[in-house]
Amino acid sequence: HWRIHILGEKARRTWQEAVVRWLADTVDKADHQKDVGKLKWLHPHLSPKFLDEIDRDLIDSIGRLKRDEASLTAANRYLALIRAILRMARDEWDWIEKVPRFRLYREPQKRVRWLTQSEAQRLLNELPPHLKAMAAFSLATGLRQRNVSYLRWDQVDIGRGMAWIHADQSKSRKAIAVPLNEDARSILVQQKGQHTEYCFTYQDKPVDRTSTKAWQNALKRAGISDFRWHDLRHTWASWHVQNGTSLYELM
Repeated sequence: HWRIHILGEKARRTWQEAVVRWLADTVDKADHQKDVGKLKWLHPHLSPKFLDEIDRDLIDSIGRLKRDEASLTAANRYLALIRAILRMARDEWDWIEKVPRFRLYREPQKRVRWLTQSEAQRLLNELPPHLKAMAAFSLATGLRQRNVSYLRWDQVDIGRGMAWIHADQSKSRKAIAVPLNEDARSILVQQKGQHTEYCFTYQDKPVDRTSTKAWQNALKRAGISDFRWHDLRHTWASWHVQNGTSLYELM
């Protein structure tokens, strides 16, 4: 250790040490659990390595593995996480001098899928009551699935036509005030009295997963293909744009 002490050399740190510190430093990140999942997958490829042994060749080979197993988009998520950890090790912890330069893959254009008003009505007609209420509310507010699933009555003021998403519930980690239009208000009025705490429930519990067999079957019956729950949010945004809402207002 005298070389570290006298010559000012850095102690060699391992990938594993970096992972432990990263997870501790980013525990309040909205997608912390997703990082944990990615790091488990990366573990066998990187855990035996010192940080200064992680070079472009190794990173490229990991990217190819993930690309072939999943997709270009998935590979980029993993590569971006490796890059973020190495950059933090260089810029904030002062553990390494440099980060290898590597490129992310060119991703195909993002798919944006939305429904027309009549398609949406067809879908709503086929959904079981609990999913119908949630889907209609999503179309009226543009809220993410988790924010609808776990919306509580103390976050809603039907009279003033407002709902609040707390900072710890939002992806951006900022509190959001959500204006409720007539549709959204009338859906909430119909939900009143079903549960004391949550606005939307099934068998007395919040609906954690919406992409169920019931959802798939309703899509089939409505004659709608390649449509995910999250696309309700895209549909809400598309309708707004078609009605002249500016992108700035939408954001």
